[in-house]
Amino acid sequence: MKKFGLFAVVLALSACNPPAPATTNVAPVPVVVPANRPCTPAAPFIDRVWRVRESSAVAPGTLYVFLSDGTLLVAADKQKPSFWRWTYEHGALTMIEESVAYPTDILTLNDKEFTIRSHNPGEAVLITLVPVVGVSLAE
Repeated sequence: MKKFGLFAVVLALSACNPPAPATTNVAPVPVVVPANRPCTPAAPFIDRVWRVRESSAVAPGTLYVFLSDGTLLVAADKQKPSFWRWTYEHGALTMIEESVAYPTDILTLNDKEFTIRSHNPGEAVLITLVPVVGVSLAE
């Protein structure tokens, strides 16, 4: 029942089209990202539900979903979900929160782990994500 509830929340929230978050050691740069712009090229982290296994600043269990339209859904237990934006161009991932872009390094990306370092103001945030088993957004 818990998996169904999680799946229902992710599906319901992915239908919305709100903004996206980000982080960096470099001064944040305001950007405008067009809504519903498909990600090019496709990357294996897109349209998958990822769960934070460990992080230097993000609560374990927090969900990240990088939707193919450029929406990033971030959902933590007992908190209102956040809608950020993201881009992946020329091998560079950028997460965007409230129109502020944060370059994000992809340290590991495979079927079992997605580790990123988001360059937030002050200090970079290391996040290790694992796929949520049994939940897929792919058609």
